[in-house]
Amino acid sequence: MQVQFRQHKGYDPLGDCGKGRCPVCARNSAIYKVRDKIGGNDSTNFTSDAVSPFVGRFGYPNVNVGILAPPEQSDDSWLYDAPKFWSSENFEIPKIVDFRSSLLNSRDNVNIKKKIKLIELSQDIAMSSKPVDVEIQLKEKPRFQLNLDSHMAPTGPNAKLKKASLTENPKIHTKVWKVFDDIDLKANEAVNYLYENKFDENFLSRILSVGTLGLKKDRKLVPTRWSIVATDDIIGKSLISEIKDFSETDSYYSFFGNYLGNYYLILMFPEVWSYELFETYAPPNWDYGRELRHTTDYESYSGRKLYASNTVGGYYTVRLAILEKLKEMKRQASVLALRFITDEYTMPLGVWVTRESARKTVSSKPIEFSSKELMLDYARKLIKRKFNYNIDYLLSSSILLKNIKQQTKLVKFI
Repeated sequence: MQVQFRQHKGYDPLGDCGKGRCPVCARNSAIYKVRDKIGGNDSTNFTSDAVSPFVGRFGYPNVNVGILAPPEQSDDSWLYDAPKFWSSENFEIPKIVDFRSSLLNSRDNVNIKKKIKLIELSQDIAMSSKPVDVEIQLKEKPRFQLNLDSHMAPTGPNAKLKKASLTENPKIHTKVWKVFDDIDLKANEAVNYLYENKFDENFLSRILSVGTLGLKKDRKLVPTRWSIVATDDIIGKSLISEIKDFSETDSYYSFFGNYLGNYYLILMFPEVWSYELFETYAPPNWDYGRELRHTTDYESYSGRKLYASNTVGGYYTVRLAILEKLKEMKRQASVLALRFITDEYTMPLGVWVTRESARKTVSSKPIEFSSKELMLDYARKLIKRKFNYNIDYLLSSSILLKNIKQQTKLVKFI
């Protein structure tokens, strides 16, 4: 059995072993489980519940297209690809790793624009409201490894696919079928229509990645990594156009929260819409007088034209969570978001973590302030107490704060 694992900074592989909290132990347990179910005999055929398609990005436009499925059929198969539920139930990293390590990626290399049976199968799996029974034949024994990515949830073993076929009809919602059948509906309009009808981002990125949305001439495979960012961006831009019609917040609001060791301090200023994200790693026992390395991206009221290349996918997920909160408040604001990544986050699990962490943060009760100075003073004390870090290093670099300071409001001329 080939075992591959990349150790990540800040993780002690011996620290939690035997206590039920070790991601490496969870991953090893899952790998043995898959091996026993699939690789424990000479057969490379099995029947399972396909939970999601997967589209790779390397070699584009010739990419790997895969079917993600656990090693056996189960009533709980949907749990293997349910980020929003994991967050709502506060699943910890080992439990998530156990689910994702068990997902076998049965894949083949195809051109993004070719119409072949595997793509049609992937579309059925993606559009289905629940996992679909599928019979899979592999060309080889699976290679047992955990594949980590900063954008996507991890996947487990992979193997070349020989043949796959559905053994039941997928259960496709009528609204999903409607946008699939409408070849004159643009992809962004389809995504927003389904989002407004309570389909979550994970589902939307799945169906976008396998070419089920958009104008007929534009439909093609999109790498899963890209479709995740595109989905958050599409929904975010639609929400921005909505909240711009709202009045500015009537006060200064501070939110603080975390999930899986990703802490967010989100500050709302009573100004027109703008947004800035800072991300930094906050190690334990930090020297207060030293600056931490950070990345940042910003957008003004008029938006941004280029991809947020510094904070990448997290920029769009956190923006989405903030915009959802502003829509709920029926207000617009200038929003400064500060992310502090701690050693509690022992391995990358995908940008869904940043989305759900930010959602948890803005769902907490905010602290209200009468002035910008009071809120920033509170922020300084909070971050010093929590991480022993001087956030003036970040605040002094903030484009958003500089613009607020320099901006002249119309009220001054009244």
